[in-house]
This record gives sequence, structure tokens and C-alpha cells, in this order.
Amino acid sequence: MHYPFSELKVVELASVLAGPAVGMFFAELGAQVVKIENSKTGGDMTRSWKTPSESQESTTSAYFFSVNWHKKHVFLDLTQSEDQADVHDLIQDADIVISNFKPSSALKMRVDAATLQNLNPRLIFAQLNAFADPEDETPAFDMVLQAEAGFLHINGEPNRPPVKMPVALIDLLAGHQLKEAILIALLHRERSGKGCMVSTSLMESALASLVNQASNYLNTGYIPCPMGTQHPNIAPYGDVFTCADGQPVVLAVGTQRQFIRLCEALNMPEMIELPEYKTNSDRVKNRGALIAILAKSMAQFDAASLMEKLKSAGVPAGRIRNMEEVMQLPAAQAMVLEEEMNDGKTSKRLMTNAFKIGL
Repeated sequence: MHYPFSELKVVELASVLAGPAVGMFFAELGAQVVKIENSKTGGDMTRSWKTPSESQESTTSAYFFSVNWHKKHVFLDLTQSEDQADVHDLIQDADIVISNFKPSSALKMRVDAATLQNLNPRLIFAQLNAFADPEDETPAFDMVLQAEAGFLHINGEPNRPPVKMPVALIDLLAGHQLKEAILIALLHRERSGKGCMVSTSLMESALASLVNQASNYLNTGYIPCPMGTQHPNIAPYGDVFTCADGQPVVLAVGTQRQFIRLCEALNMPEMIELPEYKTNSDRVKNRGALIAILAKSMAQFDAASLMEKLKSAGVPAGRIRNMEEVMQLPAAQAMVLEEEMNDGKTSKRLMTNAFKIGL
């Protein structure tokens, strides 16, 4: 197999999730990725982020495995000049540096953009910050950004406490933004021969991902509130129904044609012409009554037969699967990456790249 980045060398001066996810993006595509970890603290802090079922004596965690596949791990103390020199040696022929150090810390440790690009003018220095102002060095984790960027206010059930996304969503969004910036920088270097600095922040990445929620407010003044799994603009969309066998399913009816087919599949063609459900706007306005009617009808089917019925009708619907059920899917099985560890055990994680390239 031809790997498009097999000639690239990436130095990862990043920990936790967003930066390492960018490093693994390049590792999966063939790049040599050297991850610098803090020897004084035992390395990336996620090495110790373990579930109760994991060995507390191990130097790695399942969390750490998720974004640290196929990397060379080098433990250094960047407060020491000799270790700084080791990093500088690595930079001489590197293509990309990924950093989430605070600017002041990077400067003290001589791994700031100016220092490293002076050593290697072709270097692409990719910086992850917490907030839009790079001088704002307030510590920030994903949870903080989910709160500050409005996600917590929107997420959850009405009249209930806020609910965070169950993955570090803002980190992942920032990682995607930084990948895109790096790819543009690589194209620029291919044309000009010059490296550059690219950067993004968790805050800006979060704001860029508010999409319709932000647009609803900017254009109408509507402040979105928690709606559980429901959608503010579409109905029935995100509504959860319990089948006769107790299995939950969700609908995502996004078009008028799909609503018509839903009513036909449920043997309720009369619903199509009722004025309170005739258009999407009508359905959003009368969501409560609509969902009650649909719930009564869908409760007559077991999940398997209902899903088959809706699939045949072209109605978007899904089973709510737990993680064990998800990992049994052929698509998930095909995305598992394994790696043998120093202790002889095998670690597993899913690919972070979900695209295919025909090269």
C-alpha cells in the first residue's frame, strides 16, 4: 500500500487529545511521528487516565492508546539544555511540529515557533491554543470550552442540569481544524519551498462548529435551549421511541418525502394531510402531539422488524447501540488498529481517519 505521507517527519510536542490526534492522523498515513513526552512527569498525562477496570500499575491507559498509535516515544526534560538540544537535532530534518505548549513555556524551553523555524526554514509549526488570544494562557480542558462556547447550555434535557458530550468533542474539532491548516501549509510549501506557522484554538474551533445553532441566533435572535436529542428546526428528528421489545430507536426525518414514507410505513396515511402535520414548520410547532401519535404506532413493532420496514421505505432511522454493539459492526471491526506494546500485550484503538484515497 502506498502511504501519501511516508516521507514526512512529524515531531509532536503535544499531549492529551487534540494535538496527539493530529499526530496520529499523519502516522496513519505513513509519516514518521516522534512524540516528545515529559520525563519528569512520566509522560503524557493521559497515560494515567484509567477506568477502574485497568491495571493501575501499567504506564499506559486505554485513553492514551486512542490517539497514540505508531509513534516513536522519546522522554525528555525540556527544562534542561541538553534535552532541548536533542529536540533541536530532531527538528533539523522535520517537516511538521505539533505543539500545544503555552507560548511563554515554549519560549523558556526554546521550542517556540521562531526558534525552531530558525533552525529549519521549511518547518511547518502547528500551534494549538486554548483561546482565540494566544496570550491568554488560562488553562483550559474540553469541559471548560464546552461551557464557554455554549455547548453545555444547549446540550441535555429541558429543565435538567447541563450535559457534556461524552467525548472531548472540542479537542477533536480543534484537531480537525489544525489538520486542515497543516495540509494547506504543506501545499504552500510544495509551491514556495517555505515553511510557515499555522494555529487554531479550542475556542475558535468550538465556535466554528455551532453552525445552525449560531445562525438561528444571529438571524432571528433565538437562543437555543436544551432539547435532548430533538432538533430545533426539524420534526420528527432526534426523537427516541421504544419498540415492543423494549429496544430504543431514533428517527431523523429531514424531508417532506421522508415524512410521507414514514406515515405510509406505519400504516397512517391520513397523517399526511392533517393540517397540523402537513409541513415541517407545522410539525415543529406541534411536535409534542406528533411524537405521541408516532410513539403509540411504533410501539407495536419489535426493533428489528421496524428498522427493516423503515429502511425499505427509505426513512432514516437508527437503533441506539451500546459500545459493545457498536464494536461488533463490520465497519467498526474494519477500523481497529492494533499495536504490540513493550510488555508484549496488544493495544487496540479505532482509526482516526475515516476516508479512503485511491492512489
